[in-house]
Amino acid sequence: MTRWGLIGASNIAREWVIGAIRETGGEVVSVMSSSAARARDYAAANGIPNATDSLDALLAGNIDAVYVSTTNELHRDQTLAAAKAGKHVLCEKPLALSLADAHRMRDACRAAGVVLGTNHHLRNAGSHRTMREAIAAGRIGTPLFARVFHAVYLPPFLQGWRIDKPEAGGGVILDITVHDADTLRFVLGDDPIEVTALTQQGGMASAGLEDAVMGVMRFKSGTLAQFHDAFTSKFAGTGFEVHGTDGSVVGRDVMTQKPTGTVTLRTDKGEEQLPIDGTNLYVRALANFHAAIAGKGQPSATGEDGIWSLATSLAVRDAAVTGRTAKVETGL
Repeated sequence: MTRWGLIGASNIAREWVIGAIRETGGEVVSVMSSSAARARDYAAANGIPNATDSLDALLAGNIDAVYVSTTNELHRDQTLAAAKAGKHVLCEKPLALSLADAHRMRDACRAAGVVLGTNHHLRNAGSHRTMREAIAAGRIGTPLFARVFHAVYLPPFLQGWRIDKPEAGGGVILDITVHDADTLRFVLGDDPIEVTALTQQGGMASAGLEDAVMGVMRFKSGTLAQFHDAFTSKFAGTGFEVHGTDGSVVGRDVMTQKPTGTVTLRTDKGEEQLPIDGTNLYVRALANFHAAIAGKGQPSATGEDGIWSLATSLAVRDAAVTGRTAKVETGL
């Protein structure tokens, strides 16, 4: 049984990850928050035996792995400390605020012999796995274009640092576009090479942060992908489409933490609803992570996958700032 410590008393851990750890045979034994009171309350509410406001105390405890879900600027140092302590690390996206820091995290975990995973949950969705399989099987021919609709409304309880703290890595690009980048790579089986983008401040974000972005990515194969991400769209719905020489595969309501939505294949034979595996995204992620710890496979999204999504997001931000096409450079 893998014993887990939570670095960050977060909503995502409470709603999704704690249950997934337990469902896949793990045990959550401790939680750390910068507030001792919050750590105690969180532990009591979620049936966690130990609570602390000290990272050192958590890492010195009887744990095998940590889940890092603090604000983005803290990921680097917490991951480096966990690696030094010999703990496996599942880290929220983005891995860090710079590529250099993300590489340090990957290298430290590799040197320590521990598993590093990036919590890109969407690649675990049955919808995206079905789309990936259909494309890989040639059912739409050669992919030419993709479109991602990921404009949502950020509820008040999640706003906070995401809309008012640049130093914490706020803004829609590092929060949502980073997911688009990973999901596109996963579904297409291809890597982005350059991007263009424009951002918007639609009245939610402050301190110079963007709360919406639109742009285009070009992939190594030549495939072009549009993306639209926002914190400010209450009624947009989400979707993911890939259009090829011989057909299209269209996902609706699939850019979500829930195993929902539909996938439709369109060809000259008509429309076909493709079956979707309804497995909980986080249960699949934690099952794969536990298997990786046991030396059987790798995490759903590796540290390298996290570096790719971060590099793409940083290129999107650079393109928006400069008004020029930006190269995606991972250093891998």
